[in-house]
Amino acid sequence: MTGPTPNLLRGLISRRTALVGLGGAGLAALLGACDSGGSKTKGGTATDLSDVEKVVNWSNWPDYIDVGDDTGSHPTLDEFTKRTGLRVNYTEDYNANEEFYTKVAPQFAAGQDVGRDTWCATDWMVARLIRQGYVQKLDKANIPNAANLQESLRNVAYDPGRQYSIPWQSGFTGIGYNPKATNGKKVESVEQLFTDSSLKGRVTILTELQDTMGLVMLDMGIDIATFTDADFDKAIARVRQVKASGQLKGFTGNDYTKGLASGEIAACFAYTGDIVQLQNDNPHLGYSLPRRGHVIWSDNFIIPNQARHKKNVERLINYFYEPNTMAKVEDYVNYISPVNGSREVLLKSDPDVAKNVLIFPTADVLSRAHVFRGLTEAQEKRYNAAFQSLIGG
Repeated sequence: MTGPTPNLLRGLISRRTALVGLGGAGLAALLGACDSGGSKTKGGTATDLSDVEKVVNWSNWPDYIDVGDDTGSHPTLDEFTKRTGLRVNYTEDYNANEEFYTKVAPQFAAGQDVGRDTWCATDWMVARLIRQGYVQKLDKANIPNAANLQESLRNVAYDPGRQYSIPWQSGFTGIGYNPKATNGKKVESVEQLFTDSSLKGRVTILTELQDTMGLVMLDMGIDIATFTDADFDKAIARVRQVKASGQLKGFTGNDYTKGLASGEIAACFAYTGDIVQLQNDNPHLGYSLPRRGHVIWSDNFIIPNQARHKKNVERLINYFYEPNTMAKVEDYVNYISPVNGSREVLLKSDPDVAKNVLIFPTADVLSRAHVFRGLTEAQEKRYNAAFQSLIGG
């Protein structure tokens, strides 16, 4: 990595902890108030002013793009402006999926411009926005470089064929462990994490439903792209039993990183982005992707219905889907690149990053990666209420 070390998954309040603290009833009320449950486009689409106004308004998560030597500069954005004449108003104001959604939901419902042409939402939030009819289809004619999208990300249950969304960055959810705290033992499966008595009381799992329940269901042989209510209930019951046994130290957001690094936490559900950064200081920390499957998630470009500069967004996406451009981003952020060819670029400029399988996974690893299914409004309420009860109970 050639740039400054980015923050670990951008703080404790992030896309991975967006629902924490709402509680089942509060969450259900919020979703009920904001989710119309419809599937038609709401409020039509705005007139595209891209040919008149040379601008793109992009909201994104903090510390999620390359940064130059000059504080606040982003070399890839500067190059985009130089090449196209389009100015990017880049704002790092996307701190949590639910928080951001709550800000824009009233404008969505009223069919009004939300002041952004694009932002990068996590899979489950994209599923909701598509379900509600708040986002518009991408014009792939303006994004020929979309052909460089990694094969494993081209079809997802919530957006078949990627009509409405395309990944910005991706990551895995797997198992992190500290060999000093496990007496040199590798922790390589959810079953081991949940039953190994030598780990008792020193295991944490995540407060993000899709990540924790995704890993648990995969370990149980359940397909997380097609699971039923009964499947989910079985997985909840399993975690409740593990919790009652005393195996768990608790549930965490991204704050597991400190405990894992110190050895207070022996093993835990963890994100690749965290582990890559932790290994910069402690290369002995271990990470495993269970053979029975692991979760892959993405933060995805979407374009809201009332975006004023749709074609300009598509030009921006096309630019970042050039392997040379995405390689510059990956060299800084260290997430999983969605763009074929970016690894080959980095093999020449930064081979250490290019050869890191947590940043550029092998075909075998990708074949075991699974995207959590999109949910209906009723399922979203039901599953989150059960999961929050599990965490808080």
